[in-house]
Amino acid sequence: MLDDARFRQVMSLFASGVTVVTSAHEEHLSGLTVSSFTSLSLNPMLVLVCIDRQAASHTTITASGYYAINILAEGQEYLSRRFASSQAEKFTPGTYTLSPHGLPLLNGALAHIECRVHAAFPGGDHTIFVGEVLAAACQEERPLLYYRSGYHLLGR
Repeated sequence: MLDDARFRQVMSLFASGVTVVTSAHEEHLSGLTVSSFTSLSLNPMLVLVCIDRQAASHTTITASGYYAINILAEGQEYLSRRFASSQAEKFTPGTYTLSPHGLPLLNGALAHIECRVHAAFPGGDHTIFVGEVLAAACQEERPLLYYRSGYHLLGR
């Protein structure tokens, strides 16, 4: 019989990049660390994120209809931990900028992808938000990786 612990163990074997999904609505900023992110389509350009329905960010994304994916760079583990925590104030002055779409973009991130919600689907205790890509930017840095429930760096 497959239980929650075994399922988590198996899923921890999938190495992935680390993302923080951010959004804003009526001057309220929200964000959380998300492991369920992937590209979906090139034409049209679509990506998807899976957000726990109990997360405050779920409410913000639903209300605003927009979100940004911040792909974290090497050395940004502290941001992943901050946005994964229950800490009330996750955005500190000088650590982000607001995009022309009004979305908070984390300074120093490997990449930013700004999206408008294209569709939303139920997925168990999460919602699958499909986003139409409005803007994207990247810089030449090394990614932060997550594997076996821990942070890792890409080999040199």
